[in-house]
Amino acid sequence: MEGAGYRVVFEKGGVYLHTSAKKYQDRDSLIAGVIRVVEKDNDVLLHWAPVEEAGDSTQILFSKKDSRLYLVFPHDSSALSNSFHHLQLFDQDSSNVVSRFLQDPYSTTFSSFSRVTNFFRGALQPQPEGAASDLPPPPDDEPEPGFEVISCVELGPRPTVERGPPVTEEEWARHVGPEGRLQQVPELKNRIFSGGLSPSLRREAWKFLLGYLSWEGTAEEHKAHIRKKTDEYFRMKLQWKSVSPEQERRNSLLHGYRSLIERDVSRTDRTNKFYEGPENPGLGLLNDILLTYCMYHFDLGYVQGMSDLLSPILYVIQNEVDAFWCFCGFMELVQGNFEESQETMKRQLGRLLLLLRVLDPLLCDFLDSQDSGSLCFCFRWLLIWFKREFPFPDVLRLWEVLWTGLPGPNLHLLVACAILDMERDTLMLSGFGSNEILKHINELTMKLSVEDVLTRAEALHRQLTACPELPHNVQEILGLAPPAEPHSPSPTASPLPLSPTRAPPTPPPSTDTAPQPDSSLEILPEEEDEGADS
Repeated sequence: MEGAGYRVVFEKGGVYLHTSAKKYQDRDSLIAGVIRVVEKDNDVLLHWAPVEEAGDSTQILFSKKDSRLYLVFPHDSSALSNSFHHLQLFDQDSSNVVSRFLQDPYSTTFSSFSRVTNFFRGALQPQPEGAASDLPPPPDDEPEPGFEVISCVELGPRPTVERGPPVTEEEWARHVGPEGRLQQVPELKNRIFSGGLSPSLRREAWKFLLGYLSWEGTAEEHKAHIRKKTDEYFRMKLQWKSVSPEQERRNSLLHGYRSLIERDVSRTDRTNKFYEGPENPGLGLLNDILLTYCMYHFDLGYVQGMSDLLSPILYVIQNEVDAFWCFCGFMELVQGNFEESQETMKRQLGRLLLLLRVLDPLLCDFLDSQDSGSLCFCFRWLLIWFKREFPFPDVLRLWEVLWTGLPGPNLHLLVACAILDMERDTLMLSGFGSNEILKHINELTMKLSVEDVLTRAEALHRQLTACPELPHNVQEILGLAPPAEPHSPSPTASPLPLSPTRAPPTPPPSTDTAPQPDSSLEILPEEEDEGADS
């Protein structure tokens, strides 16, 4: 392309345009090509061309000078171009498309291309005789699938990982120094990450992992802290305990929280001996702790799914006050999951998709082809940290490993990747459609080995971190690099109070999903989901 007024200033092969759209499914949704930044006649062009097949090579050109996107057919002698200026594809300062691409060619995605998805697909595919040549942009009420610029990342071999034995009480005691202060804490956390904890040690160790007790504190400081927190807890509990029935009738928010908590508690882990039976004291403790949390965090209150997070903590700690503060520590990590805006959940699903795209682009392509590329079937996994996917004892092991924060942030996303990696052949070789994919994922419940999943998740992490050309946004997810730019400012205030009767955050509706029994966290069809709490 050099010469004749052209100068290539950047070129990258192995770049694909992904064209899958919900209404149109075909096996050719991923188109391989080469992208170049070209200087021509004092203009800068962003040029993409597919790998030539059968002598026909459609191209895309974006010009910095006139802010137009062109679809070019080289077989036409006049280099026929079709302007999409009327779609207002780019902002006024359209030059930032080129500058962003030059700054980070691996992670840049051209969201503006989404508006020409249907047109682009129509131009690349044969049109039925008599069909209209110009297609309108996608309607506003449908999600725009978008084009993604995907840069192939060459990952090295996946390393072998061996997990260690659980930390025992004797090993923990060796880390307790003078005055009861824990020593060599990083080494201790590494051991918990690699092997978990012996069941008899969890009651003490979880208080540290969840931030209730300080790793640096002495035994006396811990006792004083517990006394202070005990007083604080019962002051908050008295706030709702002292409300008379007459007052509660005039307090719809508290009444709604109480009703929702009673309903959820009555069906939380009832097969566990700690919670089974009609008059089980464990149920009363679950109820009281969750109502007190509404006093502790007025803005968030209670949202369905929180009882799932409290249940294992109360089971292990077996003390109302200590369990409450440990639960608060857990909620500090995941409270964004329960906010009404769903922004945190959307962001997590986006990060999960990015990780999976780097780890296994073929699996992503398959899921896209079956209208499952949004990974909505992973929603419940992330919402309550796989609480309903593993047997109860395995959940305890999984959580204590994740609470170490090792080997970096977002290990729970790699746990999700590990499960999908374990099931990739079943998903891809069986010819599953979207219904079958969701059904298969739901049927994995209680059939997964937590040790196998954790081993694979750590191997995936090592495989990614060993890659010298890892995209910057993936490095951010893994905690290997700071954000490239500050994110858009978000309100610092707490979210608005939530209606106690609203359902938990739900993923984008899926109209072909069958409801599952005894769960308010399943992915339900929109018409059923709207009345889930009525």
